[in-house]
Amino acid sequence: MQAVILAAGLATRMGLHQEGFPKGLLRVAGRELLLRHLILLSRYGVREFVLVTNPRSRPYFEKFLARYPQYRVTLVENPHPERGNGYSLWCARRAVSGPFVLTMSDHLYEEDFVKEALQGEGLILDREGRYVDHQEATRVRISQGRVAALGKGLDPYEGLDTGFFVLTPEIFQVADRLVAARPEGEITLSEIVAAAGIPVTEVSGLFWMDVDTPEDLRRAGRLLVKACVKGRGDGLVSRLLNRRLSTRLTPYLCDHLRPNQATILSTLLGLLSALVAAFHLSLGAVLYQVHSILDGVDGELARATLSTSRFGGLLDSVLDRYVDFAFLAVLFWRWNPRGPDLAAGLLALLGTLMVSYTTERFRGAYAREAYTLFPQLHRLPGKRDERIFFIFLLTLLERLREIFWTLALFTHLKVFYSLWVFWKNQRRLEA
Repeated sequence: MQAVILAAGLATRMGLHQEGFPKGLLRVAGRELLLRHLILLSRYGVREFVLVTNPRSRPYFEKFLARYPQYRVTLVENPHPERGNGYSLWCARRAVSGPFVLTMSDHLYEEDFVKEALQGEGLILDREGRYVDHQEATRVRISQGRVAALGKGLDPYEGLDTGFFVLTPEIFQVADRLVAARPEGEITLSEIVAAAGIPVTEVSGLFWMDVDTPEDLRRAGRLLVKACVKGRGDGLVSRLLNRRLSTRLTPYLCDHLRPNQATILSTLLGLLSALVAAFHLSLGAVLYQVHSILDGVDGELARATLSTSRFGGLLDSVLDRYVDFAFLAVLFWRWNPRGPDLAAGLLALLGTLMVSYTTERFRGAYAREAYTLFPQLHRLPGKRDERIFFIFLLTLLERLREIFWTLALFTHLKVFYSLWVFWKNQRRLEA
């Protein structure tokens, strides 16, 4: 499958028109907008790209694409960018040989949007538009499942144009007629789409936005990071506290830190918290909770910068176990239990490891996330963020005995409850 990416605009609202630097090469969350299109579309079956640019921006794109020879990109020049994005589409007609994706270089999409949109046809419509200004966005009116009209001031309207289309070469016949009727005038993409009456596919509620202004550029990174956090596997503390803090930090780190580097730094802080707790319980507890907050940054970085990897998830999971054991081992040493307390302490250490091991082993066995598949697992607290926050609070109060007895009970309850849920759904899992 091919993709046509329109990048011939003059970027006047962004203030780049004098230099000719294209908006598509602006970076959001550590990646150029164009590179995001190349990565995401390639993941879902697009093998050839047609990039329509203007003469002034072409050298920038040529230099950029030379760094990524793995992508097959044909550059097509629009000699008259002032004639509009519809004219840019028309310029690509000879480079397209079959069904193709059409999108804009200055648009930003999360991966789930692209994955779902590629299953549709025609104009991809969003009825919600959570991340865009409805007054600025292009509105769409539908008649019998097809585009009837598009426009910014359209009212009534059924949804918003996301700037993402799945088209066939027949669209160029409509473009030909409009260009022939207006040999020197502006041709907009909205005109072509409305005249063609293409079908509409709804993809609502997922993140997308167009980056038109410097303010859009500043907002884009923050919104993208937040959108990448689905929260399906997060515990209560992460949802209410940790993510609210980490997602504010991550956008500033995207250009400076790789996900695995963030994992290692977070681990070092966690091990430092254990060392400090050996001499000062309260300070160690605070550092342990800060580690818990920062522990989400690596995953946020990976998703926002399109750098997720199986090894990264493995590294994070293994190093988290070292941190948890180290901190609890120091508390165990400070507590110095005897008799039944000793048994409770050992059970707590074992249970803390087993809670995480159970969900990780489930992922390895079934290649799915337990908390996504079975939301009822959230009913019993005990996820890592919840355990750390509980330990943090009681360590501040120097209630070490209560920490270990509670963990000894709840961690093993969590493990056996999870096993019971998995057993009850065994047929579903094995199907």
